[in-house]
Amino acid sequence: MAIRESSDELNPPVDVAKEALPLSRRPRTAADFLALAIATCGVGYLPVAPGTLGSLLGIGLSLTLRSFFFKTFSSLADQKHLDLLQVYYAIITLELLAILIVAMAGIWAATRAEKLSGKKDPGKVVIDEVAGQMVALAVVPMELHSAWTIVMAFFLFRLFDIVKPYPARRLESLEGGLGIMADDIVAGIYAAVLTGVMVTAGWLA
Repeated sequence: MAIRESSDELNPPVDVAKEALPLSRRPRTAADFLALAIATCGVGYLPVAPGTLGSLLGIGLSLTLRSFFFKTFSSLADQKHLDLLQVYYAIITLELLAILIVAMAGIWAATRAEKLSGKKDPGKVVIDEVAGQMVALAVVPMELHSAWTIVMAFFLFRLFDIVKPYPARRLESLEGGLGIMADDIVAGIYAAVLTGVMVTAGWLA
């Protein structure tokens, strides 16, 4: 039997059929090392809470990109006579594009990491948490991105990533990196919707 791991600290490893996960025996290539670097984001090799660390990386990447896009388009707004709505939609579009790029790179990298490790959803793979956490933060308007909003989006994403509400648990069984990434994207969507509701209701200042 092979082992299905998980970077989620509260989801224990389970056995899966070994035939479904052929172990790659060839020498590792540069593409293999690149895939492992993307899949683990460096922190996946740490022994404590890799999933939580991946989520924190997602927050850092999301806020860094949003700050960069905001500064860039704010300066362009004066030169190109863009209004606030145009700037806002440009930033959101680029954020969604960044999430798509992270997700697609994650599917490729996680698929390769599975083959290299011979394990389903290796615990060291955290790119799924990075992408999911970025989804959880994407819907929050820039001017409402308070510390409490970020904390709540983080908490809700980690909760849904562990609980895996429908259809996350079912999507987790998909082949390769698609299954690894899909359940976290769904968890991010749940967290984004609930965070958005809480912001709209005025529960987060």
